[in-house]
Amino acid sequence: MSDGPEEPIGESREEELVAARREKADAMRKQGGEPFPHSFEGVEAIAELLTAHDGLADGEETESKHRVAGRLAARRGQGGAAFLDLYDRSGRIQLLAQTDHLGEEAFEAVRDLDLGDLIGVDGTAIRTKRGQLSLKVDAVTLLAKSLRPPPDKHHGLKDIETRYRRRELDLIASEDARDLFVTRAKVITAIRGFLDRDGFIEVETPVLQPLYGGAAARPFTTHHNALDRNFFLRIATELYLKRLIVGGLERVYELGKDFRNEGISPKHNPEFTMLEWYEAYSDYMVIASRLEDLVRHVAKEIDYDGEIDFDSPWQRETLRDSILSRCGVDILAHRDRDSLAKEMEARGLEVPKTDTWPQLVDELLTKHVEPELIQPTILFDYPVELSPFAKDHRSEPGLVERFEAYAAGMEISNAFSELNDPDEQRRRFESQRADAAAGDEEAQPFDESFLRALEQGMPPTGGIGIGIDRLVMLLTGSKTIREVVLFPAMRDES
Repeated sequence: MSDGPEEPIGESREEELVAARREKADAMRKQGGEPFPHSFEGVEAIAELLTAHDGLADGEETESKHRVAGRLAARRGQGGAAFLDLYDRSGRIQLLAQTDHLGEEAFEAVRDLDLGDLIGVDGTAIRTKRGQLSLKVDAVTLLAKSLRPPPDKHHGLKDIETRYRRRELDLIASEDARDLFVTRAKVITAIRGFLDRDGFIEVETPVLQPLYGGAAARPFTTHHNALDRNFFLRIATELYLKRLIVGGLERVYELGKDFRNEGISPKHNPEFTMLEWYEAYSDYMVIASRLEDLVRHVAKEIDYDGEIDFDSPWQRETLRDSILSRCGVDILAHRDRDSLAKEMEARGLEVPKTDTWPQLVDELLTKHVEPELIQPTILFDYPVELSPFAKDHRSEPGLVERFEAYAAGMEISNAFSELNDPDEQRRRFESQRADAAAGDEEAQPFDESFLRALEQGMPPTGGIGIGIDRLVMLLTGSKTIREVVLFPAMRDES
């Protein structure tokens, strides 16, 4: 009995295999069978079976009956015995099929299965003399005929584009890929548990928004036919969540998709998952402490064992000092564009000709500071020009109470003591409108509706946004965001 091809399958060979598999499905139907039945009830996870019989001695048999289901991954054997490997999301188990136990016809049906077929198995737990916990097969039911062969088990799914474009093949071929996305789900569950425990309520705000805002980014635009008006896919949930704080919900969070019409890179996907939370009567220092506690909690919940130290207190620096120590440029001593550009040029640093002063500061941060922040680090106190929604610093003129957190050389969160003075917010919007008029495509649009909400009165509030995809990258050691997003944005296949 073969366990699959030894060489990658070419396109013509694959079509031959597809034709042969279709013939098997048709033959089954002609004999009164069904290669795609409706259900197979009473299935237990393979991991539960393995745990239940962990102490079984070599060569020991039981009378314990089990029903499992999954995908056929391998087969071997000859004569009147066949060994098959079956896996589901939870684990993998060996099946032992014997002709003297099943009968000739049923045994031949097992032998006729193809790798990749989805099958249901009723059997008895045993441990072979070689020590392999197995299920001695009493009956096999074909649950879905795999008309196409699975990725070659020896060579795997090597083409990266195919892995991302056809994630189902990646998940079939790679246990590591399946484990990663199970871990991602555990991360999100742990986040919700942490915030729920601390008195936050989860809410949902519009994805389609009449006016985008809450971040510096270009939006995706769509048209609503019934209303005959344009809407935007949200770039952030911030402004709606703050309106809930105004309304008295006091502690709110949202886990959901944001969309930004920008480039694709190892750290950027135009559709991404963001966590934002806001809490009344707090500031950015409270948020920083809660962020550390949250990430530490999540790392513990998923049994993180990587190189990042989440247990120790995170390094804390000011943005000014972080740039000064690594670039030799004091951004606060050069508060206009020409002065900062001249200082950067004097130190041999690149100065994009069209960049504004805030963009030059961001250039210094992202190119020269961020890559060096490997262990968790929080950078505090940003210039007001970079932060249209943050509250003025209580002791440093020209700065706002904002921080960004970094680890493994990338930003993972952005937080403020939130601006709650509607008149100051109006002035910031006016400044952003001037930037937009000067050509800044990512400037925040003027939002009168949000200003009216602020004029109702918003309490002192701390808020934060955390990139879930980047957090999962951090916790799984993934090098690109496309590894942790099930179906990342791709160019047209042609």
